[in-house]
Amino acid sequence: MVEPAGNAEIAALRAALAAAEQRADLAELKAAQARAEAARVVAEKTDGEAEIARLKLEIEKLKRSLYGQRSERKAKLLDQLEFELEDLEAAATEDELAAEMAAARTTPVKAFTRKRAQRRGFPDHLPRERVVVSAPEACQCCGSDHLVKLGEDVTETLEVIPRQWKVVQTVREKFSCRDCEKISQPPAPFHPTPRGFAGPNLLATILFEKFGQHQPLNRQSERFAREGVPVSLSTLADQVGAATVALKPLHDLIADHVMAADRLHGDDTTVPILAKGQTRTGRVWTYVRDDRPFGGIEGPAALFYASPDRRGEHPRAHLADYSGILQVDAFAGYNGLFDPERRSEPIRPAFCWAHGRRPLFELADIERVRKKKGKGGAISPVALEAVRRIDEIFAIERDLYGLPPDQRLAERQRLCAPLVEELHAYMMIEREKLSRHAPVAKAMNYMLARWTGFTAFLEDGRICLSNNAAERALRGIALGRKAWLFAGSDRGARRAAFMYTLIVSAKLNDIDPQAWLADVLARIADMPQSKLGELLPWNWVTQAVTKAA
Repeated sequence: MVEPAGNAEIAALRAALAAAEQRADLAELKAAQARAEAARVVAEKTDGEAEIARLKLEIEKLKRSLYGQRSERKAKLLDQLEFELEDLEAAATEDELAAEMAAARTTPVKAFTRKRAQRRGFPDHLPRERVVVSAPEACQCCGSDHLVKLGEDVTETLEVIPRQWKVVQTVREKFSCRDCEKISQPPAPFHPTPRGFAGPNLLATILFEKFGQHQPLNRQSERFAREGVPVSLSTLADQVGAATVALKPLHDLIADHVMAADRLHGDDTTVPILAKGQTRTGRVWTYVRDDRPFGGIEGPAALFYASPDRRGEHPRAHLADYSGILQVDAFAGYNGLFDPERRSEPIRPAFCWAHGRRPLFELADIERVRKKKGKGGAISPVALEAVRRIDEIFAIERDLYGLPPDQRLAERQRLCAPLVEELHAYMMIEREKLSRHAPVAKAMNYMLARWTGFTAFLEDGRICLSNNAAERALRGIALGRKAWLFAGSDRGARRAAFMYTLIVSAKLNDIDPQAWLADVLARIADMPQSKLGELLPWNWVTQAVTKAA
């Protein structure tokens, strides 16, 4: 019997579709293998770079011990090499884990495993202290040695123990079934980092000391050794890299939360970055979401990025998908964000009154003028009057903190708008009397040329008068530069920005960053993705409290 022509065409189409699907599956498999192979090559490259850096450091240390070089320059060179090694070790661990995850998606490609130095054994001492004063051997009254203990008086003295070390042994017992002889054993618990030896509290200590307290890993390693627990610099750097990978899902949630805000504070600061024996000036950028000034209920958070320079392309890349209000200073690099033709919903600028006030205040500060020009220096009465008027506006704003946006806007229109209008008229009149090169005229032009951005707070109750939220977020970096001097590489600066996001966000929510990191690292490995939001700083409740509840 002859098959109808229509059925034959359908069968041919089905066969062609099956062949196309098979080819697509094969192409997808090849692409996955290529990605896994590329990740393995990258991991091998960074591992080789870390090994070269380690050998360079060992050579310089040997030279110093052999030839007795104790110069300050040689000491700085060793510090630079240690910083470089620290960043390369952490980067190598990140790439190794990335290669493992890529290889896990495809069978033919073998995962890359780094060669690690053999760790020393853990100390087996645990401190226990009970101080007993020696009892008298004879009666103090009659000299008899027939003494019977009646009890004891204990005097408690408060003392501080900086750190206690212990080794936690997780025991999984094996049982054999008498009927089927099958061996049963509970599964191994999740560890904060793959192949890690450090518990969550130790990991949190390492991370917070490095990024929150500005103690580089080489100093931490020296301190651990003095406490009787020798841990090498490369081992600590390895754990930092592994912890970065483990915490990335939480970091991504914080980043999404920040970029979903209607209003952001933005700012940047300098970060010296090591480059071939010298340092160059990079930048760390922050974007802060804080809705508390206008009574918002969403948790505050800060997102940090690092870049090798201050070109405007960096904030444009950071905020490529953002549309809302951006509170910043008048840095020209932000101008591209405010272009109406940039997108259908351009970012709206709101400039910082604290930045506008600062150059005027410097001209009105008696002590500053006296130090610069000697006893004969004089302050500017125009600048002093402008500062006084701006301070009146700030005084009103302090009383409006926490009010809902509509109520805040209404009070601003009633109380602040007349003062702002009078300030504008005053500066316009006084500027006409001055040379355009006069310092006071330049200070006033900073605000007058951007008056629409400065007065945006009179049109939207969500806008703050200043950008202090972003400046406070960057304060820790400015303080830490004197401790860690510079970042070891561009990648090290990006890793620091990653950790600043976590630590500063915890501080904004008034929780202890170290305790939070310890709890997160203890729970994140076996927590479903759908429940990961419970670990965010504004939702966080410690595991101990959860169990008690």
